[in-house]
Amino acid sequence: MCGIIGILGTHEAAPRLVEGLRRLEYRGYDSAGVATLVNGHIQRRRAEGKLVNLDMKLRDDPLGGVVGIGHTRWATHGGPTENNAHPHATKRVAVVHNGIIENYAELKAELMQHGRVFESATDTEIIVHLVTHCLEQGMSPVEAFSAALKRFEGAFSLALIFAGEHDLMVGARRGTPLAVGYGEGEMYLASDAFALAPLTNRLAYLEDGDWVVLSRDGVTIRDAADQVVERPVKTSAVSGALIGKDGYRHYMLKEIYEQPQVIGDTLNAYINPETQYIGLPEFPFDLAKASKLTIVACGTAYYAGVVAKYWFETLARIPVEVDIASEFRYREAPMPEGGIALFISQSGETLDTLEALRYCKRQGQHILSIVNVPESTIARESHAVLMTMAGPEIGVASTKAFTTQLTTLACLAAVTGRARGAIAPERMREIARALREVPARAAEVLAHDERLRELAQEVSEARDVLYLGRGAMYPLALEGALKLKEISYIHAEGYAAGELKHGPIALIDEAVPVIVLVPSDGLFDKVVSNVQEVCARSGKVLLIADKKGVDRLGERVRWSVELPACDPLVAPILYAIPVQLLAYHTAVLKGTDVDQPRNLAKSVTVE
Repeated sequence: MCGIIGILGTHEAAPRLVEGLRRLEYRGYDSAGVATLVNGHIQRRRAEGKLVNLDMKLRDDPLGGVVGIGHTRWATHGGPTENNAHPHATKRVAVVHNGIIENYAELKAELMQHGRVFESATDTEIIVHLVTHCLEQGMSPVEAFSAALKRFEGAFSLALIFAGEHDLMVGARRGTPLAVGYGEGEMYLASDAFALAPLTNRLAYLEDGDWVVLSRDGVTIRDAADQVVERPVKTSAVSGALIGKDGYRHYMLKEIYEQPQVIGDTLNAYINPETQYIGLPEFPFDLAKASKLTIVACGTAYYAGVVAKYWFETLARIPVEVDIASEFRYREAPMPEGGIALFISQSGETLDTLEALRYCKRQGQHILSIVNVPESTIARESHAVLMTMAGPEIGVASTKAFTTQLTTLACLAAVTGRARGAIAPERMREIARALREVPARAAEVLAHDERLRELAQEVSEARDVLYLGRGAMYPLALEGALKLKEISYIHAEGYAAGELKHGPIALIDEAVPVIVLVPSDGLFDKVVSNVQEVCARSGKVLLIADKKGVDRLGERVRWSVELPACDPLVAPILYAIPVQLLAYHTAVLKGTDVDQPRNLAKSVTVE
């Protein structure tokens, strides 16, 4: 989970940039760098690995200057090399960047025709080259940044400095967080308040689509329509001892809003932004020769595994069994020769999952884990590990860990399908494109927050709530019900929509809200008939669908929320977000402890 800090200061910048980056180490990273203005010129120091390596470079070759930007980075396919580390720069512009520039390849081809030479394997480098190209057309720095920003597609946050401009820094937020810090004669930018805690406690949080121009005298913030806007300046309570909420009321809401960024960070680890090639680390076993895939997990991670079952069987044509860890090992299940056992855990310490892993290991299975903590026990005891780049998740109810697990699983399913010869090259390219669009589409989904807050009032008054979905939306229905139960304490159940008439329809009346998750896919018409069954019995339907679904069913249901159209493969990632927000706002209205719901723990390390 990349980190950004920028200082437009009056004191030496480099040491303070490094200190800010040190406060962002909790996000995880494998390279780091800083850039400052020295006598009007951009100077950089970058290093692979941990900040100690950057510290050593700065001790051996110090950087002066009071204006600068810094970055911690998770590597993309380009690798955690100094050449790929941020800041990226030309002689006139330097940038640090979180997220994804989706149309990087098209912009790069265009700029190469103008003679621009690229040196890294990142999508980030396109930013400085396009801004520089605009400067060469006679634009001012702010004009060049504004013009370039309009060309970028994706979810990202940026901070830039310009050669010769000692009283200027610009930044932008589209989907991923960025905060402005107000100091005494100084201004700052950062990914979150934690990085700025030693410098200021006065912060303004940019809203989606905002871009900002900083000088030492103050700040001008413009929205996506280029209109000057005011964002409230808040006093942060973040200290060096805490990971802050960045102005959000709860960690859970903060973590929901971090999803465009962390999904992008995860995708950057597995999709080369230049070639659009989905790739994984080398495993000590062959995906193509696996006889069976056994997926084992608990809670929300189990539902991620159920979604993945649909993906693996469809894309890779491999038989898949998904099991709850606490049940799995007591069945003494026979395991096939040459099988792969896949374990999913946010903490990597879930005891039931760990014991199931050890059982499969004794049964001769190849062990692959998906975790968010690289030093965890599950990671250490696995033959291969795939990381989710979610960063720390403080809220007990899993949000960003779930969507990054889904993102990682989608990449794994596609690569397995390619290895087994089940996916055509063109479909692989479509999958890569669809995944790369997810952070931007996730940011669009978050724009429905206010609407979902209004609908939560209706849900909060219910005693029972049903969630329905078909195909990969069925486990999303289970996950939506779990979220509502665990933080609002309202009884909720998720069902496969086709099972409605086999029992649950008896519960339907005017007092029971029914949440229906239905993207426009091959099962859409089937779900339509299920919605009609609910409406015929006076059920109150909340439809979560794309425009096609809302246009077709919107007049029949009580409420609807329109999500962006997307490839059906990635729909579970996007449809997870509104069910999270609905549960969150319902819990707030019920007055529960959202971040630490009763009787629950973040990591279950006992049976």
